[in-house]
Amino acid sequence: MMPGGDQEPGSYYVGVDVGTGSVRAALVDQRGILLAFADQPIKRWEPQFNHHEQSSEDIWAACCVVTKKVVQGIDVNQIRGLGFDATCSLVVLDKQFHPLPVNHEGDSRRNIIMWLDHRAITQVHRINETKHSVLQCVGGVMSVEMQAPKLLWLKENLRETCWDKAGQFFDLPDFLSWKATGVTARSLCSLVCKWTYSAEKGWDDSFWKMIGLEDFVADNYRKIGNQVLPPGASLGNGLTPEAAKDLGLPAGIAVAAPLIDAHAGGLGVIGADVRGHGLACEGQPVTSRLAIICGTSSCHMGISKDPIFVPGVWGPYFSAMIPGFWLNEGGQSVTGKLIDHMVQGHAAFPELKAKAAARCQSVYAYLNSHLDLIKKAQPVGFLTVDLHVWPDFHGNRSPLADLTLKGMFGTRLIIEAMEAAGHSISTLFLCGGLSKNPLFVQMHADITGMPVVLSQEVESVLVGAAILGACASGDFTSVQEAMARMSKVGKVVFPRLEDKRYYDKKYQVFLKLVEHQKEYAAIMKGD
Repeated sequence: MMPGGDQEPGSYYVGVDVGTGSVRAALVDQRGILLAFADQPIKRWEPQFNHHEQSSEDIWAACCVVTKKVVQGIDVNQIRGLGFDATCSLVVLDKQFHPLPVNHEGDSRRNIIMWLDHRAITQVHRINETKHSVLQCVGGVMSVEMQAPKLLWLKENLRETCWDKAGQFFDLPDFLSWKATGVTARSLCSLVCKWTYSAEKGWDDSFWKMIGLEDFVADNYRKIGNQVLPPGASLGNGLTPEAAKDLGLPAGIAVAAPLIDAHAGGLGVIGADVRGHGLACEGQPVTSRLAIICGTSSCHMGISKDPIFVPGVWGPYFSAMIPGFWLNEGGQSVTGKLIDHMVQGHAAFPELKAKAAARCQSVYAYLNSHLDLIKKAQPVGFLTVDLHVWPDFHGNRSPLADLTLKGMFGTRLIIEAMEAAGHSISTLFLCGGLSKNPLFVQMHADITGMPVVLSQEVESVLVGAAILGACASGDFTSVQEAMARMSKVGKVVFPRLEDKRYYDKKYQVFLKLVEHQKEYAAIMKGD
C-alpha cells in the first residue's frame, strides 16, 4: 500500500471514521496522501420499525482491527496524532462506564441509538411545540435525529433499565475519544450541532427544564458534558496505555477532540489550495465554498465569518467545523441509501447484477454506461424531459424541514435558501461515496450552474480525521494551515452552460412539486 518514488515525510497521522455500516481507518502523511487504508463492517440491529441500534463495544473492537492494519510495517514512533470522526449516534453507559440497553429487550450490548433512528417522533413534536429559542439554531425545527428527543424517549420508555442507571450519554465521536484517552470532555462539534449547546453561552437550563429533562441541570450537565473543546484540540495526556495496546499505537501520542463524520468530510475538502484551476473561489475567502458530503445521507456545509440564520437549515454553529467560523448545515436524509433502494427494488435488478458482474463492473458503472448508450446525442439529463419525480422518501431535512414529505434539485434549493439569507457561494466541493459517480457529479454541476471540485484523495472524511490528529500533534499552527497543506484538488468538473435553460425549467417543475405536496397535505388535513 506504500507508494514508491519520492522520500516519504517523517510524520504520519491516523484517521478513524465510524460510518453507518463500517469502520474505516487510514494512515496519512503531512501532505494529506493516504498511505494505507482498511475497513471493517460493524453490526446493526433493527428490533422494530424506526428503531436502529449498534454496540459501542463492537465499534471499538472494529476501530482496533482497522488501526492495527493501517500501521503494519510502519515505524509507529513516526505516528504523531490520531483523529476520530463518527456518525452522531447516541451512546449510553452506566456510572462505571459499562454499556446500558437502549431497547425493550434489555440487551445491554445494544447501547447505541443510531443517528437515523426515528423512534422519538412524538418527543420531537413536543419539543418543537415549545418554540424555545434554542430551536433557532436548528432552522427553527428540531430533527428527530438530534439527541434531545432520543434522551426524552429513553427517560419516558426505559426509565428503570436505562435512564436511572446512566452515568454518561455520549455522542459517538466523543465516546471514541474518551475510549482512547479516558477524558470525558466533549467536542464542540457534537454538542453544538446535535445537543443544543451554544459555543458562547453554554447549556440553556430553561430548555432542558421545559422539555422535562431537568435532571441534567441538577447535576451540572455531568452526564452530557460540562467540559467542551474545539475540534482538533489535544485531549488529556494523549493515548492511554490500555488504548494504545488495543490500537497498536504508542502510548501518549496526541488524540484530537473529534468531529461528526460529515463535518470531517467538510474539513477534508473545503480548505484545498485551488490555484491554477480557473475557479471563481480562487483568491476569495473560504466562505465562498460549499462542501457537500454525499454518503448514506447528503450534508451541505457552508461557513461564514458572522452568524447567518437560514430558515430550515441547521446552524449557525460557532466553531463546529472550522475554529473561528460559523457553520450552516443543510442536508438530505438517506440520499445514497435511497438510490440503492430504487435500483435494488426494481424488477430488473437481478438481470442488471448479472450483466454488471459479467463486465466486472459495479451496478452503477454499468448503469452509467447504459445511460450513455441510450442518450444518443443529448446529455443524460434530457432523458427525463417528460418525467418529473418528487425525490424525498425519508422526509425532507432542509430547507423545508418537513419530515412528512417523503435530488440534486434539492441541493440547488438548499443553496438558494443559504444565499437568500446572506451566504455567497461560488464553488461546490464534493466528497463521499456518491462523489465517485461521474454522472452524479456532472448533474450537480449542471443543475446548480457551479463548478464542482473533487479531492485528489477520494476518502476525504479520513483525511479530515487525520487533519484533526495533525492539529492535536502541534505539527501545524492551526486547523486552517493543516487543511491547506493536507487537502488537494484532484479534478474540477464545470457545468455545461448550453444545458442551463433545460435545467432551469426542470427546477421550476421541482418547485411546483414542492408546492403541490404542501397543497395535497392541506387537503387531506382539512375537514
